[in-house]
Amino acid sequence: MQIVPPPGVARALTVRSIVYATGSGVFQAGSAVFFTRFLGLSATQVGIGLSVAGGLTVLGSVPLGALVDRFGARRTWIVAGVLEALLFLAYPLAGSFAAFLGVACLLAVTDLLTGTAKHVYTLQALPPEERVRALAYQRSALNVGFTAGAALSGIALAVGTRSAYLTLVLANGVVLMVTAILIARLPRVATTASAPRTSFFAVLADRPFLAVSGVNGVLQAHQTLFGVVLPLWTLSRTDAPPVVVPALFMVNTVLAVVFQVRASRGSETPDGAAKALRRSGFSIAIAALLLGAAALTAGPLTIAVLALGTVMLTVGELTQSAGAWGITASVPPENRRGEYTGLFRLGGQAQQSLAPAGLTVLAVNTGGWGWLAVAALMLVAGHYAPAAVRWVLRTPRLGAVPEADPVPTLATVR
Repeated sequence: MQIVPPPGVARALTVRSIVYATGSGVFQAGSAVFFTRFLGLSATQVGIGLSVAGGLTVLGSVPLGALVDRFGARRTWIVAGVLEALLFLAYPLAGSFAAFLGVACLLAVTDLLTGTAKHVYTLQALPPEERVRALAYQRSALNVGFTAGAALSGIALAVGTRSAYLTLVLANGVVLMVTAILIARLPRVATTASAPRTSFFAVLADRPFLAVSGVNGVLQAHQTLFGVVLPLWTLSRTDAPPVVVPALFMVNTVLAVVFQVRASRGSETPDGAAKALRRSGFSIAIAALLLGAAALTAGPLTIAVLALGTVMLTVGELTQSAGAWGITASVPPENRRGEYTGLFRLGGQAQQSLAPAGLTVLAVNTGGWGWLAVAALMLVAGHYAPAAVRWVLRTPRLGAVPEADPVPTLATVR
């Protein structure tokens, strides 16, 4: 089991990830209660506000990535991290829907900036052979932190007072400020010359890279399958008791923490990343068939089939993540990593918008046969992933220049 990275930048990034995720987990687990019972918003207002904020991430993904390239990953990460902390500390003052909408939109922008800057910094600070593994360590840490934060959130929710709900958001704001300090302690890295200024959307003309982003977006629908479709399917179409759903979530979390680093092996190159995406498609397809079959079983066999489907879905999650990291670590030009990271994320953002409704209708509302269509979709995406990556490798990227030596300019991480 590998969940602790060796000393150095990779470990410092992992520590930051677990601290960040703990605060985020505290807030996310109780956010609905905070919005409705503390701010006094209706469920409809919360849904509209978060949807508008989510739409901004789609529109801003590429331009904000370009800002990371222009001003530097570390500097952007620090500034955006401080702003994010201040916005969370200001959340309790959002006494109207308009104020809530404004804070939510600004938080969506800062969250996108910090995520892109963190990813780019990781790639800049480490040599090629260590980048994907470092990202895998960070993902494992995030899973641990989110779980711990959700558990801590339960204390405030159990108390059930306005003061307790207030601690949910203030605690996250304080944690985010701490993570900004941790980011500031990370070493500066040497970078290549800035990319020539072009339109923010110039990279959208890179059709091969968009194709890979699209394939990855389809495979990334494992998030929706697990977080939305599986609970609905289990509760409405199988005879499994409701307690099975949180148990399946725990299985997923444990497997992700324990095996994410191991699953990332071999994904450091474009070829290895393509193979990981192909394995992801096949694994998710098998999971879809198993989950669909759970409606045809009874008793303990249903639970066993659901558990096996969860395991295969988790394998798909781990290999999709590894493949995505391998692509973003090895394909984009050094001086446009932010832009290309934003471009690559468009596929995932599209599935977040379309998959919840589409996959729920397809898998649940059809009574079960739709799982066959889900499996076929994943098989096709996995099968064509290597071809899409080969297309990328045959074509030049926008503004490519030789990479700088990815070694921090400070000898140690303070």
